[in-house]
Amino acid sequence: MGDGNPWAGEVALTLDGERRVLKLTLGALAELEAAMEADSLVALVERFETGGFSARDVAALLLAGLRGGGWSGGAGNLLDAEIEGGPLECTRVAALLLGRAFALPGG
Repeated sequence: MGDGNPWAGEVALTLDGERRVLKLTLGALAELEAAMEADSLVALVERFETGGFSARDVAALLLAGLRGGGWSGGAGNLLDAEIEGGPLECTRVAALLLGRAFALPGG
């Protein structure tokens, strides 16, 4: 499995046996902010930087990234899905996704 195109902010994840490309578009970021209610994206970045993130943070990031990549599923579909690599891969992909949304590769 590849990691998507880092120059486009993409990360790949295998969901129910199908490789999906995740990307935090402006719409996906707006959806993520709405899902987090009073929280901010800055707070989310800080939680990932300090290791203080939750499973809810990971799921919200993955869902927003999947939506940004064109996936039409919902939160229930994501939570019920078989994800290659399990929770560890979910966390790795969420962190990469967040980092690639706000930084250039190698920068």
